Amino acid sequence: MMKNKKGSIHTTLFVIVFIVVAIIVATTVFDVNAVSYEKEVETIDIEVVKEEVEIAPVEELFVATHIAMPDAVKGVYMSSWVAATPSLRNKIVDMVERTEINALVIDIKDSTGKISFPIDNQTITQYSSSENRIRNIKELIADLHEKNIYVIGRVSVFQDPYLAVNYPALAITNKSNGDVWKDRKGLSFLDPNNKDVWDYTVAIAQESYDIGFDEINFDYIRFPSDGDISDINYGIKEGETRADIIEKFFTYLRSQLVNKEYSIPMSADLFGMVTSVNDDLGIGQVLEKALPHFDAIAPMIYPSHYPKNWNGYSNPAANPYEVVHKAMGQGLAKSNPLGYTADVYRPWIQDFNMGATYTAEMVEAQIKALDDLGIDSWLVWDPANTYTEAAFDDADSVLE
Repeated sequence: MMKNKKGSIHTTLFVIVFIVVAIIVATTVFDVNAVSYEKEVETIDIEVVKEEVEIAPVEELFVATHIAMPDAVKGVYMSSWVAATPSLRNKIVDMVERTEINALVIDIKDSTGKISFPIDNQTITQYSSSENRIRNIKELIADLHEKNIYVIGRVSVFQDPYLAVNYPALAITNKSNGDVWKDRKGLSFLDPNNKDVWDYTVAIAQESYDIGFDEINFDYIRFPSDGDISDINYGIKEGETRADIIEKFFTYLRSQLVNKEYSIPMSADLFGMVTSVNDDLGIGQVLEKALPHFDAIAPMIYPSHYPKNWNGYSNPAANPYEVVHKAMGQGLAKSNPLGYTADVYRPWIQDFNMGATYTAEMVEAQIKALDDLGIDSWLVWDPANTYTEAAFDDADSVLE
């Protein structure tokens, strides 16, 4: 036992001596290298190094900036395809800078169901619905902000033939055979009562706001309006209505987009007739049910879209002032008693030829009708994105 103890003592002493020697050697080597390093630094030409070595830039964390909603929003629509084409896009942007227009409505998701730019979010990427139409979307929005242009992103919600066809579990179906339902144009709708569809829409809105869109505009927030409506499987519980389902969707949108994490301005496109009727038009849209949930309500009061002899006008399209004034006057009569002023409205008006050839005078007549009602905000629709600039020039009004 004593022998083993002495052996252990000798071994321990050897280890201690070895460690001490190692520390001395390491310290000496470090000091030598340190001196050598300092001398090398003194002789390096930093500028030469910069020229010869390509240093990868450090990617900065992107933080979107936003423009506050103008007191009076005056905007025109720009399709994703035009936004993606600089020569076409720049014509509209230049017009905006020359006129009283201060906002652009750009497609985030159009009625094809495709998203206009890549979005890295699992709720979205699982459906492969994004395209790269509008390249450098962040830079485009930043450039528009530099010009003080308010950027509204348009989302076609329930009309979505891409998702409906490729993911039929999300779609409105036929009662007769369970197939995906189609309207008379062959287009399909998502089910407004499907929570996955709601979450998909919310994710698109949140991600789009995070890259710089100042406001999200929701379109096609309704059930289908044409085709074989009688064969639609609405999937509505007993005691509920289509209007109840759409209102639930509105409530969910607001809860997800205006909360502790987000405060996203929201607007809703509604059929123009919602200002005039007392039912849901068969599509679930009721003006009074939409008002509490959005910062702006945008009835699509295109004169050409009103039926023949509406309010006594044999051709409503030929009477733009009268139709717009009547339609929005009726809207104010419904919303004023509920505590909503004219400021809540931002109607879509017409700048395209349908039912009549639309001149600058006819476009401006619609604006004057709104102004006479105290409605200062409006949006102008032309699917071809060719706008009548003379109608938007305050300094040279065609009606004066």
